[in-house]
Amino acid sequence: MSGVVAAMRRTLLSCTSLARDGVIALATTALWPASKAYAADMAFTDVLAGLFDLNHQEIAVLTTSFALVGFSVVAAILLMRTRLRATGNEMRLRSEIADLQAQSDRLRALLFAEPQVLISWNAGDNRPQISGDISLLMSQDIHAPQRILAFGTWLPPEPALQMDHAVDALREKGEPFLLNLSTSAGRAIEAMGRAIGGQAIVRIRELGGLRRELAESNLRYKTLQEETELLRDFAASAPWPIWAKSAEGNLRYANAAYVRATEGNSVADTIRRNLELLESDQRTDMSRVLNDNSSYSARLPIVVSGERRIYDVQALKLGGGSAGIAIDASEAAALKAAMARMMEAHRRTLDQLSSGVAVFDANRRLSFYNESYRRLWDFDQAFLDGNPDDSSVLDRLRANRKLPEQPDFRAWKAKLHEAYRAVESETYTWFLPDGRAVSVVTTPNLEGGVTYLFDNVTESLDLARRFDGLTRVQRETLDNLAEAVAVFGSNGRARLFNPAFARMWKLSPEALHEEPHIETVEALCKPLFDDALTWRTLRESVTALESRAQVALKLERKDGSVLTCQSMPLPDGATLLTFQDITDTENVERALRERNEALETADQMKVDFVHHVSYELRAPLTTIIGFAHFLSDPSTGPLTPKQAEYLDYVTKSTNALLALTNNILDLATIDAGAMKLELGPVNIGKAIEAAAEGIQDRLATDRIALKVEVSPNIGDFIGDERRVVQVLYNLLANAVGFSPHDATVTISARRTEHSVVFAVTDAGPGIPPEMKDKVFNWFESHSHGSRHRGAGLGLSLVRSFVELHGGRVRVDSTVGKGTTVTCDFPIDQTAHRNAAE
Repeated sequence: MSGVVAAMRRTLLSCTSLARDGVIALATTALWPASKAYAADMAFTDVLAGLFDLNHQEIAVLTTSFALVGFSVVAAILLMRTRLRATGNEMRLRSEIADLQAQSDRLRALLFAEPQVLISWNAGDNRPQISGDISLLMSQDIHAPQRILAFGTWLPPEPALQMDHAVDALREKGEPFLLNLSTSAGRAIEAMGRAIGGQAIVRIRELGGLRRELAESNLRYKTLQEETELLRDFAASAPWPIWAKSAEGNLRYANAAYVRATEGNSVADTIRRNLELLESDQRTDMSRVLNDNSSYSARLPIVVSGERRIYDVQALKLGGGSAGIAIDASEAAALKAAMARMMEAHRRTLDQLSSGVAVFDANRRLSFYNESYRRLWDFDQAFLDGNPDDSSVLDRLRANRKLPEQPDFRAWKAKLHEAYRAVESETYTWFLPDGRAVSVVTTPNLEGGVTYLFDNVTESLDLARRFDGLTRVQRETLDNLAEAVAVFGSNGRARLFNPAFARMWKLSPEALHEEPHIETVEALCKPLFDDALTWRTLRESVTALESRAQVALKLERKDGSVLTCQSMPLPDGATLLTFQDITDTENVERALRERNEALETADQMKVDFVHHVSYELRAPLTTIIGFAHFLSDPSTGPLTPKQAEYLDYVTKSTNALLALTNNILDLATIDAGAMKLELGPVNIGKAIEAAAEGIQDRLATDRIALKVEVSPNIGDFIGDERRVVQVLYNLLANAVGFSPHDATVTISARRTEHSVVFAVTDAGPGIPPEMKDKVFNWFESHSHGSRHRGAGLGLSLVRSFVELHGGRVRVDSTVGKGTTVTCDFPIDQTAHRNAAE
């Protein structure tokens, strides 16, 4: 049995030698598990065991050997068949490759029969494959085929961007494209992109000859088609009525606006019903114009939706009829009318201006002028109405010596005419040979041209010079004033001040130059004066908006000085504050006031004393006078001559003392305001007689003559008769006392329109000028060597009684020639009442 196994092993080795390149070994290794499984089949094992009387191990080896031999034989047979088949396929494949190569050559020859370039990208590969005539696209500065993908190197910017977007869409989404482009060198090319077999392929070829013409024709057709569609869409959505008519006048096209304007239901309904937008006469005029011409244009009123509006109608004559459009011009017409009215209003307004206005258009010709312009330059109206140009106007002004003298008139005029090219206004001042000064403003117009504004500023400049001089004078005046002056504006800030103000309040000029507010000034001045109420009053006078009134204040500062403050509102809303130091004046006034009070007190004491003493003297005087009359009465018994003489002296002395006492009492009563006049008719003649009767004894004693000059029909007037007689008596007694012996005293009375005038004249020594103002004072008696002796109360009583009547007293005296005292008593009773009150 071992020999059989050895023989099988030799057979196996010979079979395995037939396997080349390791095929049998590989198959054996792969089929070993199957052979083992097959050998393990119990039925087959039992058969072999029965036939050859073998054990199971030997049977397994034998089975395996048979399996290997069988597989080797089969594998060898298969290998031989594969070799034979591979040889036949190789020969057939070489034949097919040769056919494909020939076919590829024919296709390449066909594909590149004309100049073109193919660019392809495999799916997922960014590296392109480029083939074809690269010189078609490459310029001299391109040395690498890959530079062809930089479209910007051989295409203009916009086509290059379009090509970039098309290639990106092809590679990312497989979107095909077909573009007709022009290179930077001016070549017309066609770029077509397709996705084929998982590749993105772009073909670029030059268009020439018929193909180029077809491409251009297709492009023009496409463009024309797009333009046609665009125009159709525009006409359909336009807000203006648009229509087209046939040569017979029938409506062929209408847009939505036309349908709305003609109140049609739809475009088809409007065309079917042939609805008209214009009136019959308007359509007749349009047809006549279109027949005579190729276009029609008019502004017509059209009723749309029951409202009459203005439309600009444009129509064109076409080969197959006509087309028209109506544009709503109602607003434009209204604006034009309003503009015309506005221009007319502006023209009327400019004619009323005192400034001369001249408007030159873009052609530099005069298009408008006002009357002030004509009067300013004394132009002939016909010349201006002829629309002269700017240069002609300047030349005429120069010829009439109404322009400033210029060394180079041409250059000066050229500089002036730069206003036609300027964008900003310019201002000049012309000093004319006739002494006038004219302000000139040149303003460029938006629509072209220049507007000239002329103002005669001769008076303004003169006023400015005078104002400047006045301002300097006022400034110097304020700076040299002793009073402190400050001006606060309507905003409460200090606008002006003088050095005295800074010195008075001890303020820094630098702080005041910063225009501090009144509250800041108050804070700076409070160390010297901190009365809150006074400062509040000053703040209100400066900052008040409505009640702007003058304010007068007195300020007593902490340093003992006294100031007066005046607040004066100014016309421009500012407020003037003035401060004056009246410390010395205040001290003098206080002293004078105290002295006056002391004098008034003393005078009152004098009056009270005189009044009291007069009353106290009156009682004993009355008793003495009574007893003297009693003793002089014969019924009391005879008196010796000496007693009678003494008694006569007593009587005269007591009468004089009683008269003096009465006068003092009268003056005291008048001074106290307690005197009451008993008004009534006063007979002038009788009053003079009563007064003269009282001085008869003195006239006889002093050998003085009394002359009375009174008209018999002088009549009477209203007054207190007793006081009038007392006035006349005192005047006569005073005249007799100052008259020398054998002199004449004259008393006269005359009536005027409003008064009765009494005059007493003497021939005495007269009154010196320095004494005239004192003769009416109490107890002022100046005899000047005359016989007059008295207390000096006569003339005081005269003036007091006359003034109580509402009259007046005057003294006319010449030293050495005499004196005349005149008293005027008013006739009007109202004057008496007012004087008495």
